[in-house]
Amino acid sequence: MRYKLLQEGDIQVCVIRHPRTFLSKILTSKFLRRWEPHHLTLADNSVASATPTGYMENSISYSAIEDVQLLSWENAPKYCLQLTIPGGTVLLQAANSYLRDQWFHSLQWKVSSALRCLPSVPLRILFSIPYSFILFIFSKKNIFLQNAYSRCSPLINFFSLFLSFFLKAIAPLLENNHPPPDLCEFFCKHCRERPRSMVVIEVFTPVVQRILKHNMDFGKCPRLRLFTQEYILALNELNAGMEVVKKFIHSMHGPTGQCPHPRVLPNLVAVCLAAIYSCYEEFINSRDNSPSLKEIRNGCQQQCDRKPNLPLRLLHTSPDLVSQEATLTESRLKPVIVTSNEIHVEVERNNTANQKMTANVGNDSEPNLIDCLMVSPTCSTISIELSAQADRILGCYVEILKMLSDYDDWRPALASLLQPIPFPKEALAHEKFTKELKYVIQRFAEDPRQEVHSCLLSVRAGKDGWFQLYSPGGVACDDDGELFASMVHILMGSCYKTKKFLLSLAENKLGPCMLLALRGNQTMVEILCLMLEYNIIDNNDTQLQIISTLESTDVGKRMYEQLCDRQRELKELQRKGGPTRLTLPSKSTDADLARLLSSGSFGNLENLSLAFTNVTSACAEHLIKLPSLKQLNLWSTQ
Repeated sequence: MRYKLLQEGDIQVCVIRHPRTFLSKILTSKFLRRWEPHHLTLADNSVASATPTGYMENSISYSAIEDVQLLSWENAPKYCLQLTIPGGTVLLQAANSYLRDQWFHSLQWKVSSALRCLPSVPLRILFSIPYSFILFIFSKKNIFLQNAYSRCSPLINFFSLFLSFFLKAIAPLLENNHPPPDLCEFFCKHCRERPRSMVVIEVFTPVVQRILKHNMDFGKCPRLRLFTQEYILALNELNAGMEVVKKFIHSMHGPTGQCPHPRVLPNLVAVCLAAIYSCYEEFINSRDNSPSLKEIRNGCQQQCDRKPNLPLRLLHTSPDLVSQEATLTESRLKPVIVTSNEIHVEVERNNTANQKMTANVGNDSEPNLIDCLMVSPTCSTISIELSAQADRILGCYVEILKMLSDYDDWRPALASLLQPIPFPKEALAHEKFTKELKYVIQRFAEDPRQEVHSCLLSVRAGKDGWFQLYSPGGVACDDDGELFASMVHILMGSCYKTKKFLLSLAENKLGPCMLLALRGNQTMVEILCLMLEYNIIDNNDTQLQIISTLESTDVGKRMYEQLCDRQRELKELQRKGGPTRLTLPSKSTDADLARLLSSGSFGNLENLSLAFTNVTSACAEHLIKLPSLKQLNLWSTQ
């Protein structure tokens, strides 16, 4: 609520002197107190009465007022506030609570304004100054925050004790407002220099919580994102480390199964992606002098002779990096070692790779991600070693992605956000990163919901997805295809048991499928049987090799025999003959339908009515064997 400052008004006054003798205690008891009506005026330097008699015979100087607060005594009179002065207390009683609050804030403003003009003020009172400005300037919060930082920054540089009081003083202004950019930069500096300060927990936590709950676009306010990154890293520096971060993430999600704040997850993912990118940004800029992310957004897509842009980010740049990049551009086609205190990179380029990239640029086509990352004697070899600081940052934010994937309600949105693979190819070529991120992909592969595991596939045709990256032969595969098998299993169990999906596996992953089937993987055995059943493989030699693979294991041999039986039954059913229309009696079951279809030839059956029967979805395996079926009535079935 806003209050208009008062300059004068009528109010009841009572002065209580601190008792020093027994007689003074009797005279100041509540039974002998008297109230005097006065018309008080809040002058520039003191509180004066229009009738200077009684308690207000002498005006009260603002410099003599030690404290102004609402009356909190037990059984205290209504609508009172007290002024603490040397030797006693002045009680002021208003007509109602609103008028009392007006007097309270007006006196606070006058006292604080007078204290600012004093040449020497006790340190305890100096610390309390910012509190007095809060409610009066509450309607102009952003202007006050900016001015508070600019005026107090010289003191902050010299008085570390004043720092915590300053931050606590402006905390109420940040309850409903984001901090301005300059203040965010100051908060980032405080998190870096004093990560174990109690201010980080007490003051910054509600500020960051509000940012994550209400921020709509970090692109318009990138320093809010940087402040959030530094805050999370400061939490990670505490003794409990990731346990504190985990509790913070849990507090953002809430105790229920559904997070009530829809913006929390996208904001957390944006913070994680930016932090992970910053770990590899030095390598990206030093390796090929490519434009920074900011320049790409501004339309700078072509390489030019320039010094690398060093934007504000978590990792600090090395002074030696500029000279190293100059050497790098002169020897583009030679094996180069870029060394800095942040990243050690060994890059080997050859003429074949350069010609391939030149051809891709000429055709205006984006190279395949796996082709860019494949490590072979004829391709570029990239070995990445991050510094200790970058390694801690990477570990912290990958761990946060793992935490996010553990929440069932967040997993669909998280899978959708990560489906385009929003990481630089340098991160995907980093073995530690892909190994840690494997947990997140595994959680997607284990989720039965289609909107989750469908995000394992590429976002569009011609692009690679997580399914390709973690499949055998992919740059991120390190488990001989175990994750690949689980991804295929969940996809085949959904709506991806299609000829198109099987064709893609036959063209790109037939070798790994056969290898896993040879090792007894039941999912891959089923895949090979479906390829034979749907006539996916045209080459006879390949078909014989698949059959040999299936017969080499007990599971494969049994499933292949079942496939042969189905093929024989299908050929038997496909013989021409039988009726064209058939209606099953009501109350018939799946067993009745199977017995009927096995009793004769139904190669000409075009119309089948199962209305008002007790058949279930289990009868589908018999219906798919009817070659001429065109119409199927399933009205009022199970």
